Amino acid sequence: MNQKQLQSEQTKKKIADAARMLFIQKGYKATSIEDIVGATGSSKGNIYYHFKSKEGLFLYLMEEWDREWSLNWSQNVHLYKTTADKLYGMAEQLASDDLNHPLTKAADEFFHNEEKTSEVESRMAKMMADHLEFNQKLLQEGIDSGEFCPNHAERLAVILEALLFGASQLSRNLTPDKTRMLYQDAITVFLNGMSRNTLKGTGDE
Repeated sequence: MNQKQLQSEQTKKKIADAARMLFIQKGYKATSIEDIVGATGSSKGNIYYHFKSKEGLFLYLMEEWDREWSLNWSQNVHLYKTTADKLYGMAEQLASDDLNHPLTKAADEFFHNEEKTSEVESRMAKMMADHLEFNQKLLQEGIDSGEFCPNHAERLAVILEALLFGASQLSRNLTPDKTRMLYQDAITVFLNGMSRNTLKGTGDE
C-alpha cells in the first residue's frame, strides 16, 4: 500500500469511527451528513467519496460488525463439541450482541428505513446470503456427521435464520435473562424439528 492509499484508508477509518459514535449517541435517523462533517472535519464530498451516502457509511459499520462477529466465533468455536452445541453457542453470541453491541438500536432504525439505494439493497442481500451460507455449512456438518437426520440444509438454513431474526426483533424489550432464554428456546425448538426428516421432498436428494 503506497502513501496515498494509506492516507485514504486512515481518512476512511477516521470518518467511520466518528460516525459510529454519532450513530450510537443520536441514532441512525437523527445523525446527518452535516453532523459527520462537523465531527470529522472532512468535507461532505470526501465522505461521499469513501461511502457514497449515509446509508453506505452505516452499512460499512454493519459489515464491520459482521466481521467482528465472525472473528469472535472463529476464536470460540473450538469450545463446542457437537453441532448442536455450536448452535446453542451461536445463539448465545447473537443474544450477547443484541444486548451489548452499541449499534443495536441504530441498526434497528436503519433496517426499518424504507429509503435504500439499489447498491445498499444489494449489499444487504450479500450480508443475508453470507448468514444463510454460514447456517447451511453448520447444519450440513451435523447432517454429514450423523448427528442430524438427513435433510435439506439449504432450506433449514433459511428457517434457522428466520427463527433467530424473530428472536432478535422480539427481544428488544426483554430483560437480559429473558433475551438469552428466547434465543436458547429458538434453538431447542429448531433442534426438536431436526430430530426427524420433517421437510417434504428432502432427504439425500
